This record gives sequence, structure tokens and C-alpha cells, in this order.
Amino acid sequence: MRTRTLPVVIAAVTSTAVLAACSGGTEAGSDSGQGGSKTLTVASVDQGSIEDVVKAFEKANPGVKVRYTTSGADQYQQQIRTQLSSGTAPDVMSVWPGNGNPAATYVLAEPGYLRDLSDRPWAAKLPDAMKSVAQYEGKTYNAVFGQNGIGAVYNEEALKKAGLTAPDTWKDLLAFCEAAKAKGTPAFALGNQDNWVTQLVQYALVATTVYGEDPDFDKKMQAGEATFAKSPWTTALDKYMTMEKTGCFQKNPLGTNYEASQQLAATGKTLGIVQGNWVIALLKQKNPKGTFTLKALPATDDPSKTLIPAAAGAGYAVNAKAKNEELALKFVDFVMSAKGMNTFVAKQGGLPSLPDTGFAADPSLAELSEFITSDRTVPFMDQLWPNPKVQQTMLSGLQEIFSGQSTPEKLLDEMDADYKSGS
Repeated sequence: MRTRTLPVVIAAVTSTAVLAACSGGTEAGSDSGQGGSKTLTVASVDQGSIEDVVKAFEKANPGVKVRYTTSGADQYQQQIRTQLSSGTAPDVMSVWPGNGNPAATYVLAEPGYLRDLSDRPWAAKLPDAMKSVAQYEGKTYNAVFGQNGIGAVYNEEALKKAGLTAPDTWKDLLAFCEAAKAKGTPAFALGNQDNWVTQLVQYALVATTVYGEDPDFDKKMQAGEATFAKSPWTTALDKYMTMEKTGCFQKNPLGTNYEASQQLAATGKTLGIVQGNWVIALLKQKNPKGTFTLKALPATDDPSKTLIPAAAGAGYAVNAKAKNEELALKFVDFVMSAKGMNTFVAKQGGLPSLPDTGFAADPSLAELSEFITSDRTVPFMDQLWPNPKVQQTMLSGLQEIFSGQSTPEKLLDEMDADYKSGS
């Protein structure tokens, strides 16, 4: 499905899911009058970028205080549904587009946990590709502020030191991994201890191996005419395992979490990391003098056929039972304003979801921008799946494959069973 692109955005960057997630957990803000008319509560996965947006929002609204918490995707997805069902959720919360995980738009809007945002001034301006994953039954519930892509993010200084260049074919990728390993600096950091990370290499490979040959694969899946187990998903998973066997990753990916993988790539202990563009801002925090560039991860020997997964990133929704609805709506409107959107995507190394914001894309995203404008992207795979079980099975299954407890064949069969179970 190469139609889900936003060329207009470039003229103007999952899940978890795909997936703009950050490790760790923090809480900040004033506790004066929690739930009062001047205090807003926010739960976010945008650690490293929500801070500047909160500061700008408070500055634009004198007297207002924002109490916010940040946490990683795994922890967040486990907590937010429990908080919503128990009536303890914040006024505003991170929500993923589509239907791919427990904190996705469809999953939370269907039981009535989210407030309808269709009346907000920005809702009608969302491009069609964004509307389809920000809406549920024709109503908008998600303030999707950015578009993200998944690829290989290289540490340019580390590449230069190793005397290597980023590969653009599958053959060259394996040779690149072997050369990097021989120099004692693995090609890519992989933080598979956090299970949401396991999907990113797979998605990057699936984009080309599956959708490069069959742009209508999702439609065929929905019609019952295709399966994971009898499709090039098997090819992509085999290539993922080949990368592991070739030494493309550091030792013990299962013993490395997302935070630690960032440290490896940022400091040149690896030449890069396969991640979403959101990781660039985090790498720069750890190495302010570093230069990081996102490139497509090749899966074939024909560079012209390479595709990149690119889709709406996590946005913000308003709790249907928000204690401060008026302030919550002000906040999501601010997030979707040119100032809010540009602040977010500049910190995350992403691209705004709406045109005409005056945003100048970071040079690190030149190739992602080029792929989007040339219609060479596919959506994050889980955003179009019928339920979040498919993704959860995939994430745990990939960890089990890395630990030798499962096989690719078993995983794809289990994903098919979950897919067929419906919503």
C-alpha cells in the first residue's frame, strides 16, 4: 500500500508501533490543585520532546500548570487501559494511530474512553492518510502531530572512523555487517529486551519484501486471500535471522534495553541502530556533537525497489471523562498548532502531519523525505491489523525466537490465528 504518503507535508514522521516510544519514566509539573481549572494532567511516551511542548504551552497560557508523566511504550500500554477503566487516567494521553496495540485509537475509542475531537479546527485539515488511522467510525479521536519512518540510523562519525559507507543493497548490507564486526564495532545496536523494539527490523524488511511485490497485500489479508505464513513475511523474517547470524547486531540483543541500545549507537560502540526517526533526538541528547542520518534498510539487491515504513506517529487524545476538559482541548489544539507541531517534530527528528507549518526538516531526514515524496513508503504494518493481539503475539514471539524458544514458522502461524480471530 504505497498510497499512504504525505507529499504535501514535505513541501511544507508507528504503533508501537509502532511506535514513538522512549525508555524510562519521569513525572514533572506542579501539583497545585490537581484536576483544578488551572492544572492539566498528561501521560506521554514522548520523553525528550514533551518537555519543550509543555513549557511552550504554559508560557502561552499564564497561570496554567501541566502535570505530566513519561514512560516507555511497554509500560505505558499496560497502564493506560487500566487507568481508563478505573477512572484514574489523566486528562490527555498518548494514543497510537489505527488498531495495532492496546493504546491505539480504535481500541480505546470503541469502548468510549476517548472524547470525540471532530469539532477541533485541525481535524478537517488532516490528510486522508492520517484521518484513516486517527478516526474511529468516522469520528476523529487522535491529535496526530507527526509522521515517522523506520530505517537504519547511522552515526556518521563512527562510519567515517570505520572507513565504511551505508549500504543500499542486501548483499552490501551483509558485507557491511561482516566488515563492521571485524573492526570490533557491530553495525547496529538492537535493544530487544524491550519487546516493542523487536518489530522494527522486521517492519523495515517487510516493507520491501512484502509490499514491493504486492502493494495490495493488506487488502488481501483483510479479504482472507493471504496469510503471514504463506507470504514474503517468511522471507523478511528469514532475513532478520540472517542479519543476527551474520553479526549485524551487538552481542546479546535480549540483554540490551532501548536505553542501552541508544547509548551504543550514540557513542560509536555500534555504527548505528535500526529504529524510528524519533531516536535521532535521543541520540543527540547522548552525543550533542554527533551527526545521525536515517537511511532505508535494504532487503533486496535492487535499490530502486526499496521501500520505507512511514506512517502517522503516536498523537494525543482527550479522556472522555477528563477532569479538565476545557484545558485538555486547549492542549491538543496547541499540539496541532504550527508552534506545537514544529516543537514536537523538531525535537523528535520527525515531520509535521499538517502542511504550511513553516517547518524546515532536519538534514538527517533527507532520505525519508525523498521516499515519502516519491511514493515509496508503506504504513506501519500493525496499524491496519484487526486487533492488537497480532502485534503482541509478534513481539513476544520475536523475543522467543531470539532466545531459541520458538521458530519463525510457529510465530507466523500464531499471528495468522490471531489475525483471523477478528477484532
